[in-house]
Amino acid sequence: MTYPEAIDWLYDLRLLGSKLGLDNPRQLASLADDPQEQLQIIHVAGTNGKGSVCAMLESIYRAAGYRTGLFTSPHLVSFRERIQINREHIPEAEVVALVESMQQRLCEFFADASPTFFEVITVMALETFAWHKCDVVLLETGLGGRLDATNIVTPVASVITPVDLDHQQYLGETLPEIAAEKAGIIKPGVPVFSARQEPPVAEVIQQTAESLGALYTLTLGGETPTALLGRHQRENASLAKLVAERTNLPVTPEAIHTGLAQVHWAARAQCHTLGSQQVVIDAAHNPASAEALADVLQEEFPGQRPTLLIGMLADKNWECILATLAPLSTRVVCVPVSSERVLPPAQLAEEAKAGCEQVEHHDSLADGLVAVREAPLVVVTGSLYLIGEVIEQLGLMTAAGERGLNEWKLSKP
Repeated sequence: MTYPEAIDWLYDLRLLGSKLGLDNPRQLASLADDPQEQLQIIHVAGTNGKGSVCAMLESIYRAAGYRTGLFTSPHLVSFRERIQINREHIPEAEVVALVESMQQRLCEFFADASPTFFEVITVMALETFAWHKCDVVLLETGLGGRLDATNIVTPVASVITPVDLDHQQYLGETLPEIAAEKAGIIKPGVPVFSARQEPPVAEVIQQTAESLGALYTLTLGGETPTALLGRHQRENASLAKLVAERTNLPVTPEAIHTGLAQVHWAARAQCHTLGSQQVVIDAAHNPASAEALADVLQEEFPGQRPTLLIGMLADKNWECILATLAPLSTRVVCVPVSSERVLPPAQLAEEAKAGCEQVEHHDSLADGLVAVREAPLVVVTGSLYLIGEVIEQLGLMTAAGERGLNEWKLSKP
């Protein structure tokens, strides 16, 4: 099997859709000899910041000399971003070996069940980390927590980053409902660490922890210096620091400082200088992350009004995001996103006019990039799908048609 053939097989799994539930991943893990039982895992859920906190913890533990595994989603350009050892993407040959092993195991799977893409790659990741004898694994949930495929693990710590409204059609319409899904990663007797939360969210997390005999620690906010930009990232760093200090994986204060100072995480207020142009790439796709991006822009580029290049999915709260970002912009350029769930750029542009006088839309990202190439400061945001395509088109990273693996829809269990 070649690497492109392995990617094609994963594409075929994606066509089955996604679903929530633990039966499939548990059986898949069993067929792989339960690799999760060999690992010390820190399990991270939340609406915003979970990838950043995973990256911070990974950087801290690597600075302390641990061999780290990192599982995050979605990827921006290459599938191999999702599974990393010591912050290195796993090689193509390893993806091929994992897919070949998984194909054989699926022959033994329930006759009436079809494992999904995310269920399969979750077990592939756990197997990879066991193969590499990782000392610590940072495992990010995909959707929610309680019924997410990653929730087959018993971690050494559970971490919940800020919870907000997102994916309401799958996780519930209210903050307490969504919080209950996120708190579903809490395990009996396993310590749980939470970012500062809205009171209804904090109450749900605390009650869940107490009912399971899990020691509950809530950060009081505060800001810890980190290489990632923005107040929200300094708050994320405070959470990561707390977890590192109180989890049974010894680290020194020096390792914490070094890890947070050296951490990198793509598409989170990531700045690129292209000639005389500054390009800020940020994955904001819900109201809370848009507000965080607005804070970064005002902090890092005071007095400057950027050109906003934006594309969004129709099932996101795009009205609120535009209400936050359009008034800060001198110009808004709306483009399509490569997804079945794309919001038409013309519709996005119509909404943007309420906050910015100079608004335009284009039928392709290529045309949008041409339109903004003379702007001194450009902010690209709205969707990870868009971010991945921009990163490819700007030549910052390349992969052979793997962004489409991010496309998903939830099917019935």
